[in-house]
Amino acid sequence: MPESGVPRRAFMAGLSGAAAATGLARPASAADAGALDAGDFEADDRGRAAGLTLWYDEPATSWESRSLPLGNGALGVCVFGEPARERLQFNEKTLWLGGPGAPGYDFGNWRSPRPGAIEEVRERIDAELGVDPPWVAGRLGQPKTHFGAYQPFGDVWITMAPEPAEVGGYRRHLDIGEAVAGVDYVAGGVAYSREYFVSAPDGVIVARFTADRPGALGLTVSVTTADNRSRRVTASGGRITLAGALDGNGLRYEAQLQVHHEGGGRTDDAEGSVTVTGADAVTLVLAAGTDYAPRYPGYRTGVDPRGPVAERVDAAARKGYRELRAAHVADYRRLFDRVRLSVGGRDAGVPTDDLLSAYQAGTASPATCRALEELYFQYGRYLLISSSRAGSLPANLQGVWNDSTSPPWSADYHVNINLQMNYWPAETTNLSETTGPLFDYVDSLVPAGEVTARELYGARGWVVHNETNPFGFTGVHDWPTAFWFPEAGAWLARHYWEHYLFTRDRRFLRERAYPVLRALARFWIDVLVPDPRDGALVVSPSFSPEHGDFSAGASMSQQIVWDLLSSAAEAARAVGDGGAFVTELTDTLGRLDPGLRVGSWGQLREWKEDWDDPTNTHRHVSHLYALHPGRQLSVRDDAVHAEAARVSLRARGDGGTGWSKAWKINFWARLLDGDHAHLMLAEQLRYSTLANLWDTHPPFQIDGNFGATAGVAEMLLQSHQGVIDLLPALPAVWARGSVTGLRARGDVTVDLEWLGGVPTRVALRPGRSGRLTVRGALFGGLFEVREDRGRRPVAVARDGDEITLPVAAGRTYVAVSRVAMALSAPERTEPGAPFACAVEVTAVGGTVPGARLSLDLPAGWTAAPESHAVPAVRDGRAHSVAFEVTPPAGERPERRIRAVLAGDGWTAGAVAPLPTAAPA
Repeated sequence: MPESGVPRRAFMAGLSGAAAATGLARPASAADAGALDAGDFEADDRGRAAGLTLWYDEPATSWESRSLPLGNGALGVCVFGEPARERLQFNEKTLWLGGPGAPGYDFGNWRSPRPGAIEEVRERIDAELGVDPPWVAGRLGQPKTHFGAYQPFGDVWITMAPEPAEVGGYRRHLDIGEAVAGVDYVAGGVAYSREYFVSAPDGVIVARFTADRPGALGLTVSVTTADNRSRRVTASGGRITLAGALDGNGLRYEAQLQVHHEGGGRTDDAEGSVTVTGADAVTLVLAAGTDYAPRYPGYRTGVDPRGPVAERVDAAARKGYRELRAAHVADYRRLFDRVRLSVGGRDAGVPTDDLLSAYQAGTASPATCRALEELYFQYGRYLLISSSRAGSLPANLQGVWNDSTSPPWSADYHVNINLQMNYWPAETTNLSETTGPLFDYVDSLVPAGEVTARELYGARGWVVHNETNPFGFTGVHDWPTAFWFPEAGAWLARHYWEHYLFTRDRRFLRERAYPVLRALARFWIDVLVPDPRDGALVVSPSFSPEHGDFSAGASMSQQIVWDLLSSAAEAARAVGDGGAFVTELTDTLGRLDPGLRVGSWGQLREWKEDWDDPTNTHRHVSHLYALHPGRQLSVRDDAVHAEAARVSLRARGDGGTGWSKAWKINFWARLLDGDHAHLMLAEQLRYSTLANLWDTHPPFQIDGNFGATAGVAEMLLQSHQGVIDLLPALPAVWARGSVTGLRARGDVTVDLEWLGGVPTRVALRPGRSGRLTVRGALFGGLFEVREDRGRRPVAVARDGDEITLPVAAGRTYVAVSRVAMALSAPERTEPGAPFACAVEVTAVGGTVPGARLSLDLPAGWTAAPESHAVPAVRDGRAHSVAFEVTPPAGERPERRIRAVLAGDGWTAGAVAPLPTAAPA
């Protein structure tokens, strides 16, 4: 076929303009966000792009599945949007029952000595290999005493007067691009609008009510709270004050809400509410706090929260709505705008719950499915920013949101995966600052954990077990399958080491990461024991969450400890520690059982003994820790254990809870199977996602949101094996797209554009000088690398699809493919019926030499012709060819088709999703 006249400029514009085609507008800078005039705030602003907005055409009827969450780390609020009576359910993350102040609180430590208890359990394990969990819990566990639970702070109720009789044009939305929610409707010929946000710079919740007719606003504001506390509600000067103390532990709390009206009149009501009549606009500013402090052993500030709360409300009220909003948006977008993702989504123009329902029913088009996937990825980043900011506790099982005095699992900090999972996307999706609360919290556990390590184990260092609270609960309870997990601290320490690897912040390594790694390594040096079976050092008692018997050397236990000791050894070298500790560490690591074994049916063993059942579909796949989040199992360098991991993962199946599916996205991404990783993302959206896009276990549990967002990042970029791996697990359904701002270890920011599933342009922005090794399919073809400042060519060393190049901090290095390929196939075909495939080869930045083009097809498929000779393609031109592909009848387990262009010493490729069989 003749060349088609596609100018190079138009082709490149098509690549870089992919985001616009999906409805994802390029966000303005944070500086622009602060330069908004009054008209911007009163306008009907639907968000910067439909692709960043959740919206609904009805109020929320359920807190869990329908309310819209906002937060600033410490404060959270859920918006319901009822026109007649708005409910704003709010939280403050330190409001917790239990802990010091509650009678008999013991930090989970044994209430009386148990000499020889752990040794007794070890001896039975050595004799029997596997021991029943209830028996172990009877020897080592004890009932919780005032462990406590995260508490709802209260509800703000805004009752409209008069009550709207008929409502039209209703819309409730959450713009995650600005972290602003809103409600709009028309009643009685008046257009009413509400806007809500939670400001991190000012530490307050802000709500604004407006109408397009002067004097049309009348409302009463009241605040209520739960019955499990003393409470006093007063109103004076337009300010509602709610104060009291929790029953049981006496934790003092206070919230103050200032009602500001523009026009009309205001009345402070005797029962503690505030009524406004005939106003043009009303603004509410709320702050809340407690006398909690993250300090062992008392966990109290000794300061009445009234003063700090009043100061925040006073300061915010002086600034006014416009200034508060501008500061909030600028602060939020400084974080959120760092990453943009386009995978070819198209806004369906329907409410988010309808879009999700269509996705779940399989009736949404591929483009609208991709739009939901883009939104879901960014929603995870939004939730992390909103529930983990400096100065607050870390994100708990529900982030910062909770409406129950008895929330599921106490809405606590489970540390056998859940807290860690909350922070998986922090580094990779360019939200490193959100880890601050996690590190502060873990540091606060150390004094309590040292006591537990000494009293339960007689060991140095510190320990925390299966779950914990804000009050230093580092000991145990007595739930047989979820009470014993001393590896939790070692897993938490991984986040310190990862933070260093991503940022290369040597001060953080020296002052915070290394002390934590060293202390936890000392604990395990003391606690590991020789295994009578082979003499290797093992964890005993050891339990693989959350099923099976207690044993010695369960795979997850060994892999976590290997990861800790290996990271501690690397950290010691980095800080120049060559003392006695390093000698101990090296000796222990050399004798440690690594926890990687292939079993009788080809699986990666979950236990040291070959006990795995191929029919077991338990939601935990703990023995794949070495694959993710660990780095012990290298898929490219260890084919044997990688295949065993695949066997185990296939046996466990694609089901499970929401967080389990999210973990499996990451597993399949690390196994370089993007199509299966995408299948797990689809499974999570279909079966484990609520209408407001919260993850459900069930019930709601936020780690699934965070795990899925991290999984998408792993599909697009990996760096855990010392190489920056571009699109290592890209699904065929995302064959064209772009992403900006992802982070790689080594302090590198990466932007990517791709076509046909292959990178066409990559920009690397290193924060440190040195050498980078980068892997990607474009490096197997024709490409060039330039230093962006001055467009200077950069010499690289190439090895297959890897290049190594010298880089300088602060500069940008851009690699561009000289050949771009697009492969297209129909979305659906009849079973066994032939279909047409088209391939377009475009030359970018130089002539593409003549080559031969063929299709890489699944077994049993045929193509006619078998290949095409493609002549040389001049710069800016394209050459198109067609194939007729014939699939066999029956199932189609494969998910992609691939075109391969082979030249003299180079290859290029493109992928597309295989057509699905049309329904009978």
